[in-house]
Amino acid sequence: MENIAFGRVTLALPALDEPGLYLSNVESLDTGRGIVQDFQYADADLRALDLADAQLLTGRVTNLRAAQVRLSEVRVNSVEFDTADLGNARWSDSKLSRVVFRNCKIMGATLAGLTLEDVLFDNCKLDYSTFDKTRAVGPVVFSKCSLAEVSFLGCDLNGAVFDDCVLRRTEFGKGRYQGADLRGNDLSAVFGVASLSKVIDRAQQADIAHALLSELDVTFGDDLDDNG
Repeated sequence: MENIAFGRVTLALPALDEPGLYLSNVESLDTGRGIVQDFQYADADLRALDLADAQLLTGRVTNLRAAQVRLSEVRVNSVEFDTADLGNARWSDSKLSRVVFRNCKIMGATLAGLTLEDVLFDNCKLDYSTFDKTRAVGPVVFSKCSLAEVSFLGCDLNGAVFDDCVLRRTEFGKGRYQGADLRGNDLSAVFGVASLSKVIDRAQQADIAHALLSELDVTFGDDLDDNG
């Protein structure tokens, strides 16, 4: 098992290069048995990726492109996704443990009812996606990710780390964010400032003030004079 630290948290990542571990090449993630283990899946261009009530255990997915993605009740443990395009994904009611998404595109996706533990999104594009009732039960890190117009709705992201991310028009809806680490990010264009009231760093006060004024659609008196 490999560990990597981000601020106050340490992630346990999949150790896929351990001596004695052999990953077999597979031609599909849907084997019909519901379990894919100790695997490598690479260079696939799919019209659709549909998995339900399945398990992906200890493996690596590389250079995957799927036009449509539907994943339901999928357990993912010790898996690395590298350079995967899972655009417009619909992923629901699943648990992810010790999972890395690196250089991935998961744009316009709906991620609903996910449970995350030791999950890293590294240099990923998640723009226009919705995290609905996603729950962090262990460390979760978004590092150098684009989260433009992403919505977090009813999520429990206690202790989550956002490291050098693009948070343009990112919505933090009602949820739990205690202990979340947003230091080092530009928060001037986020929505849902009230939800972040207990996690803002002192140096981000100006960003939050700007975000709050935008969210309230404040009109200043001198602006009215200029338009008169």
